[in-house]
Amino acid sequence: MPDTRDHAPDVCEERLRTRSGSDRNNLCPSYPARHARRSGQTVSQSCNSLEDFVQAARFNPEFDPNDLASLGATLREMVMLGYDRAPVLPLPGHGQTLKRWRALAAVAACDLGLVKLFEAHTDALAILAELQGPSPTAGSCWGVWAAEPPGAPVQASRVGTESDSGQLQLSGTKAWCSGAPVVSHALLTSWLDDQPVLVAITMNQPGISIDTSKWQAVGMQVTASADVTFDRTPATLVGAAHAYVRRAGFWHGGAGVAACWYGAAAEIGRALRNACSQRADAHRLAHLGAVDVSLQSAAAVLRETATYIDTNPQANAQRQALRARLAVEEAAGAVMVHATRALGAGPLCRDARFARALADLPVFVRQSHAERDLAALGELLVAPASAETRARVSAPWLL
Repeated sequence: MPDTRDHAPDVCEERLRTRSGSDRNNLCPSYPARHARRSGQTVSQSCNSLEDFVQAARFNPEFDPNDLASLGATLREMVMLGYDRAPVLPLPGHGQTLKRWRALAAVAACDLGLVKLFEAHTDALAILAELQGPSPTAGSCWGVWAAEPPGAPVQASRVGTESDSGQLQLSGTKAWCSGAPVVSHALLTSWLDDQPVLVAITMNQPGISIDTSKWQAVGMQVTASADVTFDRTPATLVGAAHAYVRRAGFWHGGAGVAACWYGAAAEIGRALRNACSQRADAHRLAHLGAVDVSLQSAAAVLRETATYIDTNPQANAQRQALRARLAVEEAAGAVMVHATRALGAGPLCRDARFARALADLPVFVRQSHAERDLAALGELLVAPASAETRARVSAPWLL
């Protein structure tokens, strides 16, 4: 079977082709667009950073955060402009992990639905690089679907008689497939010979059906985490059995999700800070101070975790990643409580972006396993797996 990613049309690309020429040139609206017209640049050239792009997207009348097709088109534009790879978005564990996380946080501050798609796409690129999978087609948009809920998992079977060809067929239904209607490709976990494996698929081929009817969420509604059913769907094996979870980058990506949570929480905090700048009283300022403590504490943990990953790129970073995720989760919860108590019902009812962030973030944060993750972290602290780990955690709280 040919490379499943190199020979199929791109769903996102087809959607972009339907735009008019003026629409395609209006990738970065508002100030960047006006500046580009005055200077003779293209708009894409005027958006020379990811931060510029996402800030401009917030004011783009074509960007509809409540429409998955709009988010998919924006993701495609980001990929076309190279914001999904180095130097804008370095791979984790290559010396610039904090830069990667800052970029993810910047997208999250714009919109959590968009960063849900963007983070998954960039995680897929990192996984393919780490497991030496086939190179993604230029402009392709990826999802990563690795949830394994109880029930019948997706089964993979080999194609032909060559057991090492890497060409498979999939059958079964995969749940929790965020962005399935708009991505062109996906990595997903399945089972081959009773062993968990990772496979790559193209989405615009026969034998795939998408059902979003079970997705009843209010927060993160737009991401439409679908059930995707495969009927002898061609797929390509990526890595060996268990490689997806046993690779060092598994926890690098897990910590990177916390950077998305942080970016959204910081944006909520900025709304409170802006309100305090306009009208401050002791009540609001006390809440703002509490928000500052929470965000600064979480940021310090994220920075330390990024440094650890870059210093020890092949080490098991589970303990560091769990700590970062739990610290950011706690900070995000505190920020939401303090911001809403300080600002009251007004922005929740009349500020669409603020209200959407307050609805989306609790759902996104539930990628954490809460007390189960706390218990897992505690277990790592009292039962280190090696002498090297024991030496590091024998006194874990030294200043």
